[in-house]
Amino acid sequence: MESRVIKKEVLPWMHAVQSRGLIGIRPGLSQPISHISLLSPLFPSKPPPTRPLPPPPMAPLFSPASAPAASPALFSASTSCPLFITTASAVISARIPSKKGFRRGRFTVCNVAAPSATEQDTKATAAKESQRPVYPFPAIVGQDEMKLCLLLNVIDPKIGGVMIMGDRGTGKSTTVRSLIDLLPDISVVVGDPFNSDPFDPEVMGPEVRNRVLNGENLPVTTTKITMVDLPLGATEDRVCGTIDIEKALTEGVKAFEPGLLAKANRGILYVDEVNLLDDHLVDVLLDSAASGWNTVEREGISISHPARFILIGSGNPEEGELRPQLLDRFGMHAQVGTVRDAELRVKIVEERARFDRDPKSFRQSYLDEQEKLQEQITSARSNLGSVQLDHDLRVKISKVCAELNVDGLRGDIVTNRAAKALAALKGRDIVTVEDIATVIPNCLRHRLRKDPLESIDSGLLVVEKFYEVFG
Repeated sequence: MESRVIKKEVLPWMHAVQSRGLIGIRPGLSQPISHISLLSPLFPSKPPPTRPLPPPPMAPLFSPASAPAASPALFSASTSCPLFITTASAVISARIPSKKGFRRGRFTVCNVAAPSATEQDTKATAAKESQRPVYPFPAIVGQDEMKLCLLLNVIDPKIGGVMIMGDRGTGKSTTVRSLIDLLPDISVVVGDPFNSDPFDPEVMGPEVRNRVLNGENLPVTTTKITMVDLPLGATEDRVCGTIDIEKALTEGVKAFEPGLLAKANRGILYVDEVNLLDDHLVDVLLDSAASGWNTVEREGISISHPARFILIGSGNPEEGELRPQLLDRFGMHAQVGTVRDAELRVKIVEERARFDRDPKSFRQSYLDEQEKLQEQITSARSNLGSVQLDHDLRVKISKVCAELNVDGLRGDIVTNRAAKALAALKGRDIVTVEDIATVIPNCLRHRLRKDPLESIDSGLLVVEKFYEVFG
């Protein structure tokens, strides 16, 4: 009677499980396998002894030489599903050799996935030859405020980036991407994925810092400042970095695969439509922008690397506002408007048509202006340290910030830096009141507390207070 009840209750369940591929039928028998650990307590009779099964063929993932051949006894004649349930964690743990100092069944972080020097040079050359033609920066008509903010951040990256807001179709993305040709060269360690500075420990990756402490001579080369695009659909592990799956499966080691933040170190990170960015990516950018470091804690990985970049964002204010925490991280704020002059609009359309017809010759026609601007930026970067700002002007800048109720001291710091960068761009070593008047609206307008009842532009409030304080 008991046997009938068991058969009546259990066998339909076993057939259902069998149909889903969890168990199979032993060849030559008409009954399901009854000695699976999940079912054996239900049967009154003693289950037949089972011989130990060899592990499934997963060894090539960790040690190719020890991979066993697949046993035909593991599979049914009518299905390819395994007959016995084996936990994956037990197999993985069994296939990894136990060593002193290592936890069984775990990988170990041993290195960072990075290309060799030859691979790096080859990829750089191929990318330069195959890249899309970029609209020349000097060919952009109008939008002087946006262009000036971008140039000042290239001269002094510690300004903190630019937030560009304006109408659609006003050339925001085109202007930012045209900045690539103007970016100066920087010294980096060959083969390092973090663009480590060989002379500044604050922007060195973990491996380069260890090599310096060990007294090694680092191979150094020069390269262009990189510009990295952060798409809206990027995943968090692609941005921050994650485990290198290939090395984990083939070599049995846990290597870190750097993400976009590592690639953007000492470079530019550009986010188009930044006001539409997901909140979890905004949090990542906030952490990195605040500390200058990216810390990754995932899949057993624990690593920190420098992530100091110029954050540039663009967007349309009609599509949504930015979170105040992220907005405050941008050093400067540029507003872009649609050109209303008919003659100027015609000129912009004609220039764009020329570029679309023959990009190469169009870029060649602006080559002299491009090179002149490059030399101006390089000279300004080298002379930036010698630019002086009088104490009286510093006091007046802070007075403007205080009377405008600007939260924190970022407004004071950014205004001082931007005024010095503008003086260096103009080839002077003394900051004038005119320099401050040019940059202070861009440095403070996005830091003011917004009054929903006011319709006046924040930049005009800053200008009014500036002339009130500076006389």
